[in-house]
Amino acid sequence: MSRSERHRLSSLHDVELASLAASGDRQAFGELVRRHGSAVRALLRRMGVNAAEADDLAQDAFIAAFESIADFRGEGAFGAWVKKIAARVCMRRAQKDKRLRARLEANETPETPAVVDPGRRMDLDEALRGLADAERLCVSLCYGAGLSHAEAAEALNLPLGTVKSHVKRGLDKLKARLAPEGEAMEGQRGNG
Repeated sequence: MSRSERHRLSSLHDVELASLAASGDRQAFGELVRRHGSAVRALLRRMGVNAAEADDLAQDAFIAAFESIADFRGEGAFGAWVKKIAARVCMRRAQKDKRLRARLEANETPETPAVVDPGRRMDLDEALRGLADAERLCVSLCYGAGLSHAEAAEALNLPLGTVKSHVKRGLDKLKARLAPEGEAMEGQRGNG
């Protein structure tokens, strides 16, 4: 691809690129992958997928997105659309793994819970690793991929109420872990 073609594509909006891709322009779709690939891989990592598998799943998600690019109408952000596809690809793969399904149903806690040094800041990814598997998946799907609680319940093959409970518990734990030290103490005193 020429430098001028690269520049032309980089100046287009995602909706314009998706339209070009729908008409068969692979370079336009390549620009969409370039723009959104790292965000998709980051979402998959937050869902608990290791780096190598996140790369594979992201590739599968972009292939699925390319195959259904004509369905993207531009009513929402392309990034959110492709993240939903990635989350569904990830969940379909996870559903094939019966051990993961059993862990979700049992709401097993992580083998190595995150230990937080109160004097050290924690990032979101580290805090997510400290959640139970089911909580991390539900929070990542609803807040990272933009799925509704109902869509997450469908993707995980869990009851809606269970997903809502996992999200609520996960968010409460994240707030406690990520809150500045003084605020965390105040919240605990107010609940006692």
